[in-house]
Amino acid sequence: MSSSYKNRIQEFKVSLSEQKIDLKALRELCFSGIPCEGGIRSLCWKILLNYLPPDQALWESFLQKQRDLYAQFLREMIIQPGIAKANLGVSREDVTLEDHPLNPNPDSRWNTYFKDNEVLLQIDKDVRRLYPDMAFFQRPTEFPCQLILDPQNEYETLRRRVEQTTLKAQTVNRNRSGVTNVSSPGKALNLYPSNEYEVLPNGCEAHWEVVERILFIYAKLNPGIAYVQGMNEIVGPIYYTFATDPNSQWKEHAEADTFFCFTNLMSENRDNFIKSLDDSQCGITFKMESVFSKLKEKDTELYMRLQEQNIKPQYFTFRWLTLLLSQEFLLPDVIRIWDSLFSDQDRFEFLIPVCCAMLTLIRDQLLAGDFTTNMRLLQDYPISDVHAILTKAKELQDGL
Repeated sequence: MSSSYKNRIQEFKVSLSEQKIDLKALRELCFSGIPCEGGIRSLCWKILLNYLPPDQALWESFLQKQRDLYAQFLREMIIQPGIAKANLGVSREDVTLEDHPLNPNPDSRWNTYFKDNEVLLQIDKDVRRLYPDMAFFQRPTEFPCQLILDPQNEYETLRRRVEQTTLKAQTVNRNRSGVTNVSSPGKALNLYPSNEYEVLPNGCEAHWEVVERILFIYAKLNPGIAYVQGMNEIVGPIYYTFATDPNSQWKEHAEADTFFCFTNLMSENRDNFIKSLDDSQCGITFKMESVFSKLKEKDTELYMRLQEQNIKPQYFTFRWLTLLLSQEFLLPDVIRIWDSLFSDQDRFEFLIPVCCAMLTLIRDQLLAGDFTTNMRLLQDYPISDVHAILTKAKELQDGL
């Protein structure tokens, strides 16, 4: 470890030890990258995502309150429906009760249960394949949720619910466009070949199951947006950062802390996921066009080349912007980019010059390539040096 890096860690420690944290100074420090040692990044992200208040005296009571609230969500949205399902489904005379599986009333608990299952199946499919190039999300967490895994519990957990639903029902896939693809029940049985995911012993749960719970609760609490494919790619890096914190007191509560940080992040980013807002000034179309406007301003030749080839910003910037570049780079690089995005005062404004920098850094290849070659380049971005990308983005932002 170089002496300059040690000095940088020390700067962070000093900044984070103040009774009332200077947000402006912390943002400036974080913008150039947060050290991963000592759980510094995990703590900085909680502050940058407006989860932890700047006054450290408030942290203990605030965290207790938030974590208790999350436990309440678990009881109300996972445990109680599971108990109700178990109780309602055990005996034949249940069909004579006011509420039953075929009840057409939209307020029926069964109706809600079946609708939730459609969302849950999509979440389940997405989180199981989260960062397939690394084993972390398939491994058991050190701190499984005791509320859910209590051996006394005989209710239906999310995992059991998915297993039963894929056996009994069709698999519903809701993508970003709101299109629904229905696959046959026969195919649903083969969604997860038995050799693909190791089944963990009783009392254990994999990290992907924790992410699944976070997303399911978010969908239940935000019915206007619910779950849209890609949200798993935004939860993943936050949860990974919190669940690998060397401080076990923070690590133990990674699930609850991730849920609230993700919720805060989505409150700033959710417009990208709401189709009806696409063409508004806060929607994704405006942001995609902003990337091309910036490119036109900084590199007219490259801009004109893409225009001539009819390469539209939505062909590639949609994914870049909506998922905050989480699918374009390896997880450590995504995390480094997010250090800068989270610490930018205007948050996602910096994402526009980052996307523009990605284009200008491959300008020679784009100028030489035809439509097919260029689309391949843009949809499978070739440069992995995120330091070069962020440096270029800062130059573009500063008008250099």
